[in-house]
Amino acid sequence: MPDLRGRGDASAKPKRFVFVLLDQFTLLCFAGALEALRIANRMHGKTIYTWVLAGEGGESVECSAGTEFKVNMDLSELEREDIVLVCGGIDVQASTTKRLLNWLRREARRGVTIGGLCTAGYSLARAGLLDGKRATIHWENQDSFSEEFEEVELTKSVFVVDGNRITTAGGTASIDLMLKLIAQDHGEDLANTVADQLIYSSIRTDQDTQRLSIPTRIGVRHPKLSQVIQMMENNIEEPISPSILARDVGMSTRQLERLFRRYLDRSPKRYYMELRLQKARNLLMQTDMSVINVALACGFASPSHFSKCYRAHYDTTPYRERGSHASRLSV
Repeated sequence: MPDLRGRGDASAKPKRFVFVLLDQFTLLCFAGALEALRIANRMHGKTIYTWVLAGEGGESVECSAGTEFKVNMDLSELEREDIVLVCGGIDVQASTTKRLLNWLRREARRGVTIGGLCTAGYSLARAGLLDGKRATIHWENQDSFSEEFEEVELTKSVFVVDGNRITTAGGTASIDLMLKLIAQDHGEDLANTVADQLIYSSIRTDQDTQRLSIPTRIGVRHPKLSQVIQMMENNIEEPISPSILARDVGMSTRQLERLFRRYLDRSPKRYYMELRLQKARNLLMQTDMSVINVALACGFASPSHFSKCYRAHYDTTPYRERGSHASRLSV
């Protein structure tokens, strides 16, 4: 059995992680990161990592699954060697308070390493901590993030470490991140042993993307269909006509129509419209963009046409959608 003590300094004090739990944070991303640290201690045979839970107010925070967690501390001053991991989840915009932003900026000025798990990359970006840096966020939030934070180099990676800023895409991506940090601190053998304990058989790196491949997502393995859908997803603001899509993959428009009908039970035009409306809904729910700007960002030439298509698909108007979302946040 390999020596799991790795290359860490035996006399060094344990590295401390400060998990900042935002209201409605995602339990999985937090638990995955925490369990990796706990198992690393157990398999190493020594306490090499410690952690505390922090939250605004210093009392308790509720996760998106409804479970309440008692935290150890308020948003207090930290030690420079601490690693802060902000845990986000549902409606991260609402939980990114002015006090949180001021605290993040203050700790960043003191040189503390700060990361955002799941949607908390938004909180870091709002605080200006990701300007000029590479970052990632859960795929559902990517559209709104890229619209709001143009100065951040957004990637589709499962996690990104850029200097002393860390972001993950959420879910099990926090496990991949922690395994990387454990390997850096104490060697690959310990990281691999932790992965084995977690029954985690496929460790991803920052070169892996977070979403399933298009064939896996749609349940169809047809290369030309996948290619067309990829072109659609990459051209939401300026949609490409079905005739050009067909030409670019070497088939006729009629053949493309038959392909979509056979495998997806809808026309290419309908499928493309659903992609655009899905992005529009994300932007309405996650940003303060005007309805007109949302329409333009999703390839609609006029607000009236956008509203008509949106209502036909979601049975409500863009204005009502945003209003109902705002009222839920204010409850």
